[in-house]
Amino acid sequence: MGLTAKVRTRDGWAVSHAVVTVTDMTGTQVLRAEADAEGAVRDATELAPGAYTVIVTAVGYAPAASSAIVTASGRAEVGTVTLARQGGTELPPPGPWTIDPAHSSVAAVAQHLGISSVHGRFTQFGGTIEIAPDDIAKSRVEAVIQAASIDTGNGMRDTHLRSADFLDVERHPEISYRSTGLTQAGPDRWTVHGELSMNGVVRPVDLDLAYLGSGADPWGGTRAAFRATAELHREDFAMNYNQVLQAGIAAIGTTLKVELDIQAVQGDSLPMA
Repeated sequence: MGLTAKVRTRDGWAVSHAVVTVTDMTGTQVLRAEADAEGAVRDATELAPGAYTVIVTAVGYAPAASSAIVTASGRAEVGTVTLARQGGTELPPPGPWTIDPAHSSVAAVAQHLGISSVHGRFTQFGGTIEIAPDDIAKSRVEAVIQAASIDTGNGMRDTHLRSADFLDVERHPEISYRSTGLTQAGPDRWTVHGELSMNGVVRPVDLDLAYLGSGADPWGGTRAAFRATAELHREDFAMNYNQVLQAGIAAIGTTLKVELDIQAVQGDSLPMA
């Protein structure tokens, strides 16, 4: 096997139509290969030992270039190449954006019995994003989640999560997040500073945000994609319930990993269905 590589988007999806071009130090093309449906590139062409430049391109993505060293075996293992979607690497165009719940997900993961994970998601939520035109750091995001829409795939567990032991949805039907600031953490990465209100408690929570790009949708609009993560501690939001097993292991972990995959539509409202 001469060349192996995997091509992925920043959120981990395969780029099946990517093209990998390899040039030597004189700029001469020595190999061209296409990724398969899983984003994998495998080419049996043996290359002479030495240094090469690997360029990965795909329609709708910014090109990526890297160096590769071919060993005496004639093999070049490029590893995983991550492509950024075109549409800017800073943030999407200024103005209002509306979160599209139908193409977004709000999920949380908790440890279960110390050996596995319970995955849950909220099915009802909405929000807005305002990209500031002059000072990006003044951009804002607001979101509201209906607490009772928690879904872990188990009705009995979901009922318990809605109770006063956890979300207490009767007294606190909404979970809300309001940003207070934005700090750049990389070319397309940001830290969103904000306040999370959940179960009657308001605490500062930072989101690690990756901007995945923007582009036209089939309905005549423009969409932007984001992925954000955070870690929460249940006791910070007055959710202290736990069942400790005989071995001293908590049935449910105290840390929640929050994972947000967001699509937003340009404008201050969603298009009519």
